[in-house]
Amino acid sequence: MTLGEFLWDRFGRLVLLFVTGAGSVLFLYVTGTQSGILTILGLVWAILFLAVQAADFLKSRGRLLELEAILEGLDQKHLFAECLPRPESVREREFFGLMRRAGKGAIEAVSDARAAQREYREYIESWVHEIKTPITAARLICRSVDGALRRKLITELSQIENHVERALFYARAESPEQDFLIRRSPLDVIVTEAIEQHRSLLIQSGVRIETHDLEHTVYTDGKWTCFLLGQLLQNAVRYRSREPVIVLAAKSLGRQVQLIVSDNGLGIPAQELPRIFDRGFTGSNGRARGGSTGMGLYLCRKLAAPLEIRLEAQSSEGQGTVMTLTFPAMEALP
Repeated sequence: MTLGEFLWDRFGRLVLLFVTGAGSVLFLYVTGTQSGILTILGLVWAILFLAVQAADFLKSRGRLLELEAILEGLDQKHLFAECLPRPESVREREFFGLMRRAGKGAIEAVSDARAAQREYREYIESWVHEIKTPITAARLICRSVDGALRRKLITELSQIENHVERALFYARAESPEQDFLIRRSPLDVIVTEAIEQHRSLLIQSGVRIETHDLEHTVYTDGKWTCFLLGQLLQNAVRYRSREPVIVLAAKSLGRQVQLIVSDNGLGIPAQELPRIFDRGFTGSNGRARGGSTGMGLYLCRKLAAPLEIRLEAQSSEGQGTVMTLTFPAMEALP
């Protein structure tokens, strides 16, 4: 609160006090009071007036700073009303009471939202586990089919599994601290698992995979990172060139490790590159190819944040895309 805001808030009161003081001086002058006495009374009144207003301003500003400090110190801002200090006036008591009533409603709303979110998440996880059973059964049925039809069915089933996994991780991303575990993980094992999970898609699409210098240890959750890499592989396959190649290479950056996933695909137009991690953004390539949801890279960025993985993209239209994952340095972990 600035001095100007304080004075404007009390403008009516200040005008009334000024008019009252001026009227009193005028009355004393009319009744014959000496000018010297009027001057002294006027100075005393002015000094007292300014002192009272200055004290009121400093007290109000200090109180506001105290409340702001309490709010800034809270991780859950909706609990502010429960942490208010003791009221210093009747007005504050009534105002704080209203805030507590409003805060109680906010807390109840937050609790209900969290309960609904938890129920939705549990339902999604249950649905994912249930849907995997018919997918597995369909894969077994595919063994009785020969030739190109079998390969196409397996590819489509793999796509279904990818969408199911995406739904699961999207639900888990709302409360990541409950699902991931950061520990020392061999980078080559994570990359190999991600490639193996998408082997059918890669073979069907004629994509050649190259890996270089993956013998590094990173600090991450292997399952989450494997899924993240899988999304990058799916994107590279979707927007591949006629002779598609995906290269996964790692290098050390002091205490950090960087994994570079590059392809020679269609690339991303320069004007679209800043938006590729936005939720639902498909871009010109996605609209041209069809079937793009705009959720893959959005989910990658959403999952990378709690893992403290810095995810960056570079691309040139018609020349390919480079995705860089920089893993955090956490030497204290076992």
